[in-house]
Amino acid sequence: MLSTSTIQIVQSTVPVLASHGAAITKVFYQRLFQAHPELKHVFNQSNQRSDRQSQALATAVYAAAAHIDRLETLKPVLLPVLHKHRSLQIKPEMYPIVGHELLGAMQDVIGEAATPDILRAWGEAYSEIANLFITLEAELYAQDEQAKGFSGYQTVEISDVEEQVDGIRVLTFRKDGPLPAYRAGQYITVRIQDKDGLWHNRQYSLTTASNTETYTIGVKREGIVSDYLHAAQVGDTVLISAPAGAFTLDASGEPVVLIAGGIGITPMLAMADEALAAGRQVTLHHAVQDERNRPFNEQLALLEERGARVIRYAEHQATDQAGRLPKDVIASITDPTYVCGPEAMIQYVIEHFTASPDKLHYEIFGPTLAFSAETPVAQ
Repeated sequence: MLSTSTIQIVQSTVPVLASHGAAITKVFYQRLFQAHPELKHVFNQSNQRSDRQSQALATAVYAAAAHIDRLETLKPVLLPVLHKHRSLQIKPEMYPIVGHELLGAMQDVIGEAATPDILRAWGEAYSEIANLFITLEAELYAQDEQAKGFSGYQTVEISDVEEQVDGIRVLTFRKDGPLPAYRAGQYITVRIQDKDGLWHNRQYSLTTASNTETYTIGVKREGIVSDYLHAAQVGDTVLISAPAGAFTLDASGEPVVLIAGGIGITPMLAMADEALAAGRQVTLHHAVQDERNRPFNEQLALLEERGARVIRYAEHQATDQAGRLPKDVIASITDPTYVCGPEAMIQYVIEHFTASPDKLHYEIFGPTLAFSAETPVAQ
């Protein structure tokens, strides 16, 4: 339990430290990888080069610190982060390392302003935040072991490959024995090793409703892991972790609206599959830049055959709806709504969604930057 004085110091210094957040977290990662190069195997190095990871970390740490007197209220919005950590096999012993280097980075960046009292208070606050993460992540690991019988990274074989449009490939995996069940909207982490021995981990949404025989993902070619998967052949093997993710359908039975941009269609295919199987009405909006490069046309047609309403938007060569999803259409939605795609598109939907906020759910690719101070989500 944190003392009143510690809480007051942390909350009073959040604005000052947050103004230096990007610089502090950038220095943090430099310190971390210099002292612990083995952690390069965990953190996405592409996101390091673009500074997205450091921005996301700053968002998470300072938002959590601002709520340090009521951390338990953050559990619902932290779930996406917790699932990401579980999928990457983040373990309790990593948290003290992160805390030590984060406090060191604070001192490096703000110098004498980081007084002993401030560093002590932030050290205690970080320990409190870390303990919350460790406790909640332990629950997810226990679910894997008890319900899924799947821990760590396990080997699966590529059993099928299908080429899509615009550099998108569909891969199906199998393993000896049954695979763990999952919920539509969840993802797996694929782990590969490069020629220099560095491990790389990427998350890919599962594109079909759950079964215990195969996992299917859609992969857009845009990085080290995707390049590897685009070169892989049937019979090759990769490592994956168990399905994870909090972006899943509610159990209300109500009609459901799905909104996707580009490759963000992947979890929506599984959600539509699951919802239709449960007898729910499904409306799926899918926007792309060019109609000629729309992926998963066959799957969309099959969903229509099963009763889904699919509206296709395209900026170029449109055959259904030209341009983007209209603001008035978003404003007219009253059913549970799920959105996946680029951050700009999600922000656009958030701005024009007029139904109850608890009906809107979204998932973002890569490290997540909070859309508001009341949504401290970062991955």
